[in-house]
Amino acid sequence: MYAIILAGGLGLRLRPLTNRKPKPMVEILRKPILEYQIEWLKSQGIRNFIIACGYKHEKIMDYFGNGEKFDVNIQYSIEKEKLGTGGGIKQALKYIDDNENDIVVTNGDIITTIDLRPMFEYHKQSNFMATILLVPFKSPYGIVDVDETNRIRGFREKPELPYWINGGVYVLRRQVEEFLPEKGDIEKETFPILAEKGLLGSYKSRGFWRAIDTIKDLSEIEKDLKKLLMKALLESTSKTASSK
Repeated sequence: MYAIILAGGLGLRLRPLTNRKPKPMVEILRKPILEYQIEWLKSQGIRNFIIACGYKHEKIMDYFGNGEKFDVNIQYSIEKEKLGTGGGIKQALKYIDDNENDIVVTNGDIITTIDLRPMFEYHKQSNFMATILLVPFKSPYGIVDVDETNRIRGFREKPELPYWINGGVYVLRRQVEEFLPEKGDIEKETFPILAEKGLLGSYKSRGFWRAIDTIKDLSEIEKDLKKLLMKALLESTSKTASSK
């Protein structure tokens, strides 16, 4: 199974952290975002990676090499000019064997622990050309609850709203290549066409998922990851104690 990681973003909103490195190489708890992604995808059974990169791609290649030290296989699809997500995927597909029918694609600026295997099986059993991971839309602001008399009844800190957003993780059939632009974004150029044809599916998950766009996002994700690590440590300790 192959995964394409889109790692060509400039990360303008993360400057000055991205002045000398690409956005996926920004560190969280002393580890690059991209390393979290590879570890996550590896846990889903994926061993073959194409990293679609451009800006400061040498930093990625120097760190990950051919993937051997991470027990995976890594190739690089280097963009000589900015191709967009659609063009980046189209170029990266050239590095994947023709007999690979379904391919995972993920944006290089998210951290998640969502189990992709049910999504992958759902996609394979469907007739969709592409399946998009959807995650809940959480308000970036606190919500004020007001009644019909304009009396404030309470406050909710960044609640989950009744909408779903694109989680930046896709499962694509190889045939989607004919719908991909040479330059342009898959979200704008390809997905609307597939949706119109009834060939675009979705898979919803409320698992852990965070996107990284700003410096503030980094500090919040650090807190989330520390909680996850502590939870995993406590569960491991509990299992060890119960087995004695």
